[in-house]
Amino acid sequence: MNKISILTFLLISSFCFGQEVIETELSIPTNHETIKGNLIDVSSSEKTPLVIIIPGSGPTDRDGNNVQMKNNSLKYLAEGLANENISSYRYDKSVLSFGANAKEKVDSLKFETFIEEAKSIVLHFKNTEKYSEIIVAGHSQGSLVGLISSQENVSKFISIAGPGRPLDAILEEQIAKQAPFLLEETKRILAELKQGKIVKEFNPMLASLFNKNVQPFLISWLKYNPQDEIKKLAIPALIINGSKDLQVANLDAELLHKASGNSELYLIDSMNHILKEIKGDMTENMTSYANPELPIIPELIEIISAFIK
Repeated sequence: MNKISILTFLLISSFCFGQEVIETELSIPTNHETIKGNLIDVSSSEKTPLVIIIPGSGPTDRDGNNVQMKNNSLKYLAEGLANENISSYRYDKSVLSFGANAKEKVDSLKFETFIEEAKSIVLHFKNTEKYSEIIVAGHSQGSLVGLISSQENVSKFISIAGPGRPLDAILEEQIAKQAPFLLEETKRILAELKQGKIVKEFNPMLASLFNKNVQPFLISWLKYNPQDEIKKLAIPALIINGSKDLQVANLDAELLHKASGNSELYLIDSMNHILKEIKGDMTENMTSYANPELPIIPELIEIISAFIK
């Protein structure tokens, strides 16, 4: 592993419930890319726990945002934990550092890339010996990344809106609901990808899902079953899902909990995929994805902080 060096820039210094909270931008080089993120340190007379927050699928940044939607979900999660005297590090996915012409990097990206980056971040903070314990919290796709990267140097694991089934099962379910006439074609493609084969011919309507450039990444992702991975964890796990989640069903959380030998399960009423409270219909739910001012549901912070403490 490359020798890790750190660059920090003071962003915010404030006081929260009598504790000094300092937020800095912190970059951690790994064997792949330099990971950029924000560290919220809660100054205390005793060492505090540190939660490493892993973002979900797509080009998601440290705050839970992408170019199309800004909701600040992970930013609010980190700030909520600080209010409970818990430090955190949240970071941008490495793909956000790729330039417009970085075709080779995109083509070589594998699911294992995200796992190795998460492990490097965990190891960095473990080596500082500054925190009372290291906890990993993965959101959505980040849950599976966190599951695998938490098998060493981590004391607790938290899955937030994480899948409990393999990728192919979830994709087939989504296609069955949205475009059932494409289901058999989807099953054929996934079967070939699971065998490590690149699929050259398929219905153009599936191009956004099975773009040839992304197929190597899908092949690497399809190797992992979240239920198998959580069985490997020898640490306490917290599994959380929301009743208003449009992307991950409560079933997934229940399957993870059942497969784990040491987990707590919480199904939060009215919480959607981006951790916001939804009291109304589908329109309210979808609108929340682009509302950066809407806070996350308070119960989430309460459950996580109780689990950590």
